Amino acid sequence: MSENLQASGAAGSATFAGSDSRRYNYYKPEGKRATLYEDVTVDVQPDPSRHLLQGWIMSFADGTPSYSEKSTAIKSSDWHAFRAPDQEWSRTHYQRQSHIENTIKMVVDNARGDGAPGRFDQGWVGVLQNQFGALKHAEFGLGVALMKAQRDGMTQMINNTILTNASYKLRLAQDITLYLGDLGLDISIDGDAGKQVWLNDPAWQGVRKAVEAILAASDHLEIYFAVNVVFEALVGELFRSGFIMRAGPVHNDFVTPAVVSAAASDYRQNLANTVTLIGQLTGDPAHGAANKKVMQGWLAKYVPLCAEAARDLRGIWSLQDNGDLHYDTIAEDSRARFKDILVAVQLNLPADVSL
Repeated sequence: MSENLQASGAAGSATFAGSDSRRYNYYKPEGKRATLYEDVTVDVQPDPSRHLLQGWIMSFADGTPSYSEKSTAIKSSDWHAFRAPDQEWSRTHYQRQSHIENTIKMVVDNARGDGAPGRFDQGWVGVLQNQFGALKHAEFGLGVALMKAQRDGMTQMINNTILTNASYKLRLAQDITLYLGDLGLDISIDGDAGKQVWLNDPAWQGVRKAVEAILAASDHLEIYFAVNVVFEALVGELFRSGFIMRAGPVHNDFVTPAVVSAAASDYRQNLANTVTLIGQLTGDPAHGAANKKVMQGWLAKYVPLCAEAARDLRGIWSLQDNGDLHYDTIAEDSRARFKDILVAVQLNLPADVSL
């Protein structure tokens, strides 16, 4: 089989060009041989430019086809060229999620059995209740934004990578909720405190503003870009890895960092996928320059929001003595990581935007 239907024989009949080929592949694999990921992902989502001779079978009431290139300002010479580096599809995704959940359960069960939560510094318990409890609302909001975004991807490969990203964010929000609830069996945790902090604490209002701006976007690639290129680099990892994971041991808490470490692994995987996709789009031979201009506009929109959000969180580092852990050092590392990501996707920070 091949990529395009060609009419042949009697009027109205059609055959796949190359249907007598002994290669048995209807797509060109990225490597020498097709992977299982490619076999179950490539061309699962229909596309009139490849296999639908009759065009879209179904459209929305306004005439918009099932999938439309108008769903994003970005253009591509070949949407089907993208392959996610993690090569994740439904089975491997469920396996990874199950592994993470089983690991977290084992860590928490062992910690409770050993009485570890009772040895946490009391001030740190308050931080977990209020600040870590607030984080779950940011994670949930980003998960919902990505869930909305995945529907419009032009290929199954793009949809998969955005959808698995959404699933990881929603899982983390759930993990935080369950984790704080489990700890409540041993120490006093107010399950509603994080919500009140999220809604009212000035330290979190910049984060709320950034998350709500991402939720309000309608361009699916803008959402994906804003989450992984900007927000996660400047805000998400700043708080998760730069504060929770590093401050926990200072307060006799080696449990929470183990729970949060799964999110650090999630982001490395999500970022690799994002850099590959965005890099292909900025390097597109026909549309790369125009795509870069669109993405510069996204940077101008979201970098100030996320930089403000990061600055607003600064006071959390000062709620108690965290030893030699200081916000300024962590924030500088965060900004450096963000600049490295921009280099990787061939973008520059707009001249009138500062960190």
